[in-house]
Amino acid sequence: MKILTLMSSFRKHGNTAHVVELFHQELKSLGEQNGEPVEIEMLQVGHMDLGLCRGCRACFDLGEEKCPLQDELLAVKDKILAADGILAASPLYVDDVNGIMKNLIDRLAHVCHRPQFAGKTVYLLATSGGSPAGHTLRTLSTAWLTWGAHLAGSASFMTGAKMPPDEISERYQEKIARSAGKFFRAVNQERYKNPSFINLVVFRTQQRAWSNAPQDSLDYQYWKKQGWTDAQCSYYIPHQAGILKTGPAKGVGWFLSLFMG
Repeated sequence: MKILTLMSSFRKHGNTAHVVELFHQELKSLGEQNGEPVEIEMLQVGHMDLGLCRGCRACFDLGEEKCPLQDELLAVKDKILAADGILAASPLYVDDVNGIMKNLIDRLAHVCHRPQFAGKTVYLLATSGGSPAGHTLRTLSTAWLTWGAHLAGSASFMTGAKMPPDEISERYQEKIARSAGKFFRAVNQERYKNPSFINLVVFRTQQRAWSNAPQDSLDYQYWKKQGWTDAQCSYYIPHQAGILKTGPAKGVGWFLSLFMG
């Protein structure tokens, strides 16, 4: 099992890093218990060469390889595509993800148009000083759902300004163990093959939008090549969801697409 962690705190030994470290330990322990070796790679996004998005639309209109920044973005994307599961972790700054994570989301905006992360299983983590992290987790979940990923769950941790590692462990070890177990099982059992109702609705909403895009656009050509413009196609990948889920999702997706600009 190959896990990629995207950790956006710039602090290498901060609260988010300590929570992630405990999460990693639980994943490796679960791998040993289940005879499923867990290989983990962590990217500290803030220490990578990732420039600020300029909003030039080159990735939308010409392809992500045409981004004028020419930095490490495509390498990060390749690592996401190669992983079985992704752990996305951000500290809460002013009631949302921090700027480092937001910039990564912005730089991957083209994946909103061309959902290349379909079939990837994601778990979301957020840390905060003392505020609820619901908005932060919604920002993360909206991005990954739009990118086609399967959300295995999310968890938040109030850690104060700088909680000692042993206190984080004492207070949150059980919660981290439950979260890691949920993530491990989702990846191990390939639960992405049974997409949620929300996943199916997102697909149908995008399907109608991009099927009506100009046929010479990169987005339309991508969707056409994947076979996603076919009205009989109900999701990005072959799946196990039944008609009782896909039928209503088609109707809701069609309705929502009416409000897309």
